[in-house]
Amino acid sequence: MSDTLQQLVAEFVRSFGLHDGETTPCGKPIPVSEAHALAELSGGEGLSQNELARRLQLEKSTVSRLVASMERRGWLERRTDGADSRVRRLYLSPAGRRVAGEVEAARRDKFRRLAGYLGADEMQSVETGLRSLLTALRKEKEEGNDDRNEDES
Repeated sequence: MSDTLQQLVAEFVRSFGLHDGETTPCGKPIPVSEAHALAELSGGEGLSQNELARRLQLEKSTVSRLVASMERRGWLERRTDGADSRVRRLYLSPAGRRVAGEVEAARRDKFRRLAGYLGADEMQSVETGLRSLLTALRKEKEEGNDDRNEDES
């Protein structure tokens, strides 16, 4: 195991603000998980909770709480699927679309600023490294070695 990789990832998580679940790294005062849900739902196609859970890589129960919170905020609407009345699809409300747009603009600005501190070669290296790390994480999950949902007893 690489202690350096572990230390760098931990430092990145802290520096980027990912450890603060109630504020996005781009400074918006909403939970990070809700910001990701807003981004996924902003496509407008209407997702089921199961589809949203799959895209966010979260447990169904976590997404159920997340959707309830977003619904209380007035950011989403549940509509019956036209093809299958047992399925409820999630759509952003006008307020949800507004907030999603604000979060996306802040996210774009944040990454534009960060990219401005990197040269073209550095940016290429960062992107290559992140792709490699994502590939390793996917392989770990495929092989059943993803520890995130195991009991810690």
